[in-house]
Amino acid sequence: MKNTTQILPGFHLSTLRKKPQTKAQKLAQALDKIKKHSINQLGEYFNQFIPKEYLKNKQKGNFSRLRLFSKSNTFWTFFSQVIDVDGGCKEALKKLQSHMVGQGKKVSSNSTSAYCQARTNMDFESLDKIFKHTTRLTKETEKWKSHRVIVVDGTGLSMPDTPKNQELYPQQKTQKVGCGFPSARALACFCLFTGALISYRLGNKKSHELLLLRDQLETFNVGDILLADKMFCTFFDVYQLKKLEVDSVITLAKRKPKTTKTALKVLAKDDLLVQWDKPVYTKRTSYSECEYNELPEKLTLRQIKVTVKNQGFRVKKFYIITTLLDAEKYTAKEIADLYYQRWDVELFFRDIKTTMGMDILRCKTPAMVHKEIIMHFIAYNCIRNLMLKAAKQAKVKPRLISFKATLQTLRSWQTIISVSENSQQEILRLRQTLIDAIAQCVLFQQLGRCEPRCAKRRSKPYKFMTQSRAALRELLRQGGNNANVA
Repeated sequence: MKNTTQILPGFHLSTLRKKPQTKAQKLAQALDKIKKHSINQLGEYFNQFIPKEYLKNKQKGNFSRLRLFSKSNTFWTFFSQVIDVDGGCKEALKKLQSHMVGQGKKVSSNSTSAYCQARTNMDFESLDKIFKHTTRLTKETEKWKSHRVIVVDGTGLSMPDTPKNQELYPQQKTQKVGCGFPSARALACFCLFTGALISYRLGNKKSHELLLLRDQLETFNVGDILLADKMFCTFFDVYQLKKLEVDSVITLAKRKPKTTKTALKVLAKDDLLVQWDKPVYTKRTSYSECEYNELPEKLTLRQIKVTVKNQGFRVKKFYIITTLLDAEKYTAKEIADLYYQRWDVELFFRDIKTTMGMDILRCKTPAMVHKEIIMHFIAYNCIRNLMLKAAKQAKVKPRLISFKATLQTLRSWQTIISVSENSQQEILRLRQTLIDAIAQCVLFQQLGRCEPRCAKRRSKPYKFMTQSRAALRELLRQGGNNANVA
C-alpha cells in the first residue's frame, strides 16, 4: 500500500504542525497585546490635539520594552488622572482596571507602584513638547483691533511638606517648621480671547513675577498687546516690550499720575499724552547697570483715568498706562473696556486650580511636581480647544462656554470612549457629539452684578497647628490637651 501522510479525510500532518514564528510576527503579537491592554482610546480621541509621534516608545532606556505602562499608556493615564474629580493615583489605576475588565483581559495589580514608577520615568522634555504643541492650536483666533492680546498674572501653589519640596520651594519664614507647606509661584501668559495657556515659568517665594515675565519675552510676537495689573508697571519692562514692538495696557503703580499741566498733550477728557523720566538706579534695581544705561531718558506714554460707576467695585477710579498712543484708532473707552477683561485671567487660574484641582499638588518631589503642573496645563489647553470648537459651532465667544460644564461633559464621555472598541468613523461621530454637548454649555451673563465680598458658610472650628506634628503627638502621649494648638 502506498504510504501517505493523510490520516483522516481532509486532515494532513502538515496542517497540524505550527510553523515557527518570525521575530516580526512575535513583535506584532506583543504590540497587539499591549494595544488591547491600553487606554489609547482616549489618545485616539485626542490625537487632534496631541499627535501620536510624541508618545512612541524609545529604542532604548525607559519605555523601550513592551509593558502595560508604555509611554502612551502612562501619559493618557496621567491625563485621565488630572481631569478626574479625585485626582489620585488609585483612582487612575481603578479606571485602567475597569477598562481591562471591559476588554475581557486579566486585571492588573491593585498596587500603584508600577504606575508611579512609569510616571517618574516620563521625561519632562516630552511633556514640554506636547505642551508647546497644544499652545499652537489657538493661533488663529479672534483679535482686538488686529492685535493678539496676552493677559499675564501670577499665582501660588501648595504641595506636600517633604524635605525635597521644602528645599526648592521653602515655606514662609513666619511659619514654624512642620506647620507650613512648600509653596511655588507660577507666572502664566494666557490668550485673552481663547483662555489658552501660552507659556509659564515656575519659581519660589523669592522669585518676583517681573523676573518670571522677563524670562518669557519670546512668547510675544510683533503686534501683541500685554494686558496686566500694576505689578508690571515699570519703566524698564514697558520699554523692553516696546523694543519688541509689543504694546502694553497696564494700571499705574507707584508713580503719581500726571495732570493736564504736566502732560505733553491733552488728547481728550481724562486722556493725556505724558512722559516718564528715567528712574534712578539703585542696588535694589532688578536689572543690571549695563541694561540701565541703555534705557532712554524719557518714555512717551498715554495715561487714561477711568472712573468706576458700577456698584460693588473696591476702587472708584484708577489710571491706565498704555503705549497705544493713537487716540483716534484706540479710544479711551475701548482701552478701558479691554482692561475690564483683564479679570478673566483670574477665572483662568480658577479653572486650573479650583475646577481641575491643581491648587494643592500631590507629588512629593520637585521633579514630579513639575510634571504634575505641566500635565494640568496640557489637559487645560485640550479642554480649551474643545471649548473653541464648540464656540464656533454655537457662534458665541469662547469665554461664554462654561469651562466646568465642559470638563464635566468630558469626564462623562470618558466611559464611552474607553469601554467600546471604536472604529475611526465611530470616534469621529463621538467627537462631534461631544462638541454638540459642549456647545450647549453657554454661560448666562450677569452684567453689572453686585455681590458682597464675604463668605456665608462658616468654617469648621478646628484649631491651627503652631507646633510640628511630632511635637503634638508627643504632647498627646503625655496626656496633654493640645494647649499649644491655636
